[in-house]
Amino acid sequence: MAGLSLKKNLLTLVLVVILAGALVPGNVKGQNCGCQAKECCSQHGYCCTSNDYCGPGCQEGPCTSGSSVVDIVTDDFFNGILNQANEDCSGKSFYSRAAFLSSLSSYYQFRSGSADESKREVAAFFANVAHETESLCYIEEINGGSQDYCDETNTQYPCNPDKKYFGRGPLQLTRNYNYVAAGNSIGFDGLNCPETVATDPVISFKTALWFWMTNVHQVLNQGFGATIRAINGAIECNGGNPGAVQSRIQYYTQYCNQLGVAPGDNLSC
Repeated sequence: MAGLSLKKNLLTLVLVVILAGALVPGNVKGQNCGCQAKECCSQHGYCCTSNDYCGPGCQEGPCTSGSSVVDIVTDDFFNGILNQANEDCSGKSFYSRAAFLSSLSSYYQFRSGSADESKREVAAFFANVAHETESLCYIEEINGGSQDYCDETNTQYPCNPDKKYFGRGPLQLTRNYNYVAAGNSIGFDGLNCPETVATDPVISFKTALWFWMTNVHQVLNQGFGATIRAINGAIECNGGNPGAVQSRIQYYTQYCNQLGVAPGDNLSC
């Protein structure tokens, strides 16, 4: 009898757990979201349509807090950057808002919570992109073909002798180890096909977001200057290249003004 009672209790517990899970609304996918078209991805990474999900901290979807990247990076904002590039720039027919938004599907954490924090992150990301590519003009580093940027000391990722690892994409991905790491994360052969970053616009933006989320996103609370240091600090910061630093800052403050958000402190590195 005791054994039968125990089995009944266990069965009851299992049914309670199943029913509890079924009653939780909108938890389609956890952490990485992947919500349906009309659902919001909450700040904790779950999907639903209620105000708790679409309000402050909403990461994606029809967010009511105004912090959705889709709402921030409008056609006018993106094209305003692209239109600064010369008409004969290769990036004019390569980079697009659609490609950028498509690349976000792999990086739901690319926003920091509140509307203002999200706007500052967007401004910081595109300020560095605009500087690196001269307003989305360049897909590849100027004269990049003259250098291969192979770090031969990195024996874990031996370079393909037929390939070069110069800067490509919105944040000018460089070095064999970065191409491999980005490729492994995104899903392309960075070691043997680094040119993919210059031929596939979605992968190109994904490499920029990969680098940003891996190396830059976590220092945003230290001010814009910290993003410069994370990207190119060894060359530009501490007086290394003050002109480049000021260029990045100028873009950042311009985009913050456009988005109606204060740029914050610690702008320089």
